[in-house]
Amino acid sequence: MNEVNTSILIIDDEEMVRDNIADILMPQSSFEDYDNMNDALDVLFDAPKPILATRTPAIPIFTVDKASNGTEGIRMVKKAVEERRPYAVIFLDMRMPGISGLEAAVEIRKHDMKVEIIFITAYSDRSIDEIVEQAGQNVGYHCKPYAPEEIIQIATKAVTDYNKLRNLEKLIESISTIGLNKNQLNSLLKNILDQLAGFVDTDIALIGKLHDNLTYEKILSIGALENNVNIDELIARVQKIDVPEDEVVQIDELFLARMDDYIVFAILKKQERLKVEKMYLLRLFVQNAAQAIRNAELNEKLIQNEKLSAVGQVIGMVMHDLRSPIKSITTLTDFLRRDGVESQWVGLIDQCAEQASEIFDDFLDFIRNEPVKKSAIPLLKIVKDAVATNEGRPGLETVTIQVDVADGLMVQGDESKLRRVFSNLTANAVDALHDRKVANGKVSISANVAGNSVSIQVQDNGPGIPAEIQRTLFDPFVTKEKQKGTGLGLAIVKQFVVAHGGSIEVKNDPGAVFTLTLPL
Repeated sequence: MNEVNTSILIIDDEEMVRDNIADILMPQSSFEDYDNMNDALDVLFDAPKPILATRTPAIPIFTVDKASNGTEGIRMVKKAVEERRPYAVIFLDMRMPGISGLEAAVEIRKHDMKVEIIFITAYSDRSIDEIVEQAGQNVGYHCKPYAPEEIIQIATKAVTDYNKLRNLEKLIESISTIGLNKNQLNSLLKNILDQLAGFVDTDIALIGKLHDNLTYEKILSIGALENNVNIDELIARVQKIDVPEDEVVQIDELFLARMDDYIVFAILKKQERLKVEKMYLLRLFVQNAAQAIRNAELNEKLIQNEKLSAVGQVIGMVMHDLRSPIKSITTLTDFLRRDGVESQWVGLIDQCAEQASEIFDDFLDFIRNEPVKKSAIPLLKIVKDAVATNEGRPGLETVTIQVDVADGLMVQGDESKLRRVFSNLTANAVDALHDRKVANGKVSISANVAGNSVSIQVQDNGPGIPAEIQRTLFDPFVTKEKQKGTGLGLAIVKQFVVAHGGSIEVKNDPGAVFTLTLPL
């Protein structure tokens, strides 16, 4: 913030108290006058200590307004908020004619939840619990009579706390508007999360994402979370807690805030209730962090789409030129047959030409995002044909492919595109097993009916998907530790599956397990 808010409102029915606190906070004398007065008092009264506290530059320059009763104070607070010059601190008397200080505090909170309220009273007829319950937890309590130094210290601390919170609030609010990539954003979020953790007195905190299948994805954390906490048990506990949207809840030493499918949780050092402004900042952080993460994800997708568009234009032109000679191959094999050439090689040439033509068509469909043409087709035939397209693939001779799909199981889809889906998944599994030199490599393809859908699993006994790319595995151009590949195979798989009204997920168990769901 460019300017520090040091505006203070004093609400007290005694004019002498109002004027006295105002004089303490806004003395008419200079710092030098204070020193001279203390020297004089020391000579006159042989005082061992200064009677008047020295005003140092570290003490803020306060501005003070005064109200003689609760109703007037409420009106002044409302007007200050409307004019965007809110008070940082309110000194509030408890016993006043008309409405009491506590009743005034409750009304003030309806207009300003952020102001620091300090009760100054000679009567302790209200318990702290009662005050906190009605006026909120960001309140202070000080008894009359008071010393000038106490008022200055209380005001300085309250103003400092208020402005520190507003600065952090503005920082949090700004993150959702900044255009950053994910690495830059994670660094910024971690710094803000560090500040919040210090503010709420915790050294273990985490922000992550809960997926529809109840799996949890960590985005970033602070503290030795994995060393001190059983993360699986903590996630299981978090998932059982009903956290209202846009709210923060605290259960014992655990606090949670949730926004859409993003969640922040931390483990407090002490089991104590968090103050209102702390809960507010936590909720604000989750809201803006979630929006910032979404913006970063959209930004990366936009960049990927721009890449894909550029690559697609080039590949589209190349494929347009290549498709004609590829499609002419079957015409040439027809001429060979007419000339009496009958050989298995001619049939194989036809098959390869047809596959190449389908690949060209599928790839162009992917670039253009063409809709699929659905019909009832046998799943077992698609899977077997897909496996057959990988015959002759390097490494296949050391891998066993097992198909466990019931005969007669029919799905709604485009035969060419679904064959491409299973061909790509099988090829990826074989390549992973071959590249990582897995002994006794095995790929299994199984299907199970669930309601109106069929769940198909393609699983291998390899090393699994590297953790750093698992979240972005289906994005275009994502590949790792593959000797060959464009990073488009799984992007094509997902696009085709989604176009069929299905879904696809991946996990390690311990090898890679791809689970597809398709409508029967």
